[in-house]
Amino acid sequence: MKHLMPPTYFILLLVLSVFSYISFPMDRIISSPYAYAGFFFIALGAMLNIWADLIFKKSKTTLKPFGKPSSLVVSGPFKISRHPMYLGMTAILLGMAIAQGTILGFLFPVLFVIIMEAKFIEREEIDMEKIFGEKYKEYKKKVRRWI
Repeated sequence: MKHLMPPTYFILLLVLSVFSYISFPMDRIISSPYAYAGFFFIALGAMLNIWADLIFKKSKTTLKPFGKPSSLVVSGPFKISRHPMYLGMTAILLGMAIAQGTILGFLFPVLFVIIMEAKFIEREEIDMEKIFGEKYKEYKKKVRRWI
């Protein structure tokens, strides 16, 4: 059976977020103009993903969580997060929650973080240590997992 990739989980949770907002109207806990701050997080998350993607492509290493990386990328957004793409997707989901302004919307970024931790991050970091050894361990000491 083929593994679902992180973008699939992201898109699924994004769609569920919008669907729940439309289907289950709730009182807003964040109202205008504060809800517009959500668009800042959406833009930040998108830029973070694009930046990290470009650096991976420039380094000619795999984007796939279960693939074998050919190089250890530690520049750009990887200086602030070991997983900037997951951070970017989380920021987008958080931005949607803020823009929607309901408590239910905040469930989706939390679920995304839990899924990434359980299904991807732990295994990726074990694989990175096996492949890059001490170099990756040093990187882990300098850069936090999320932010």
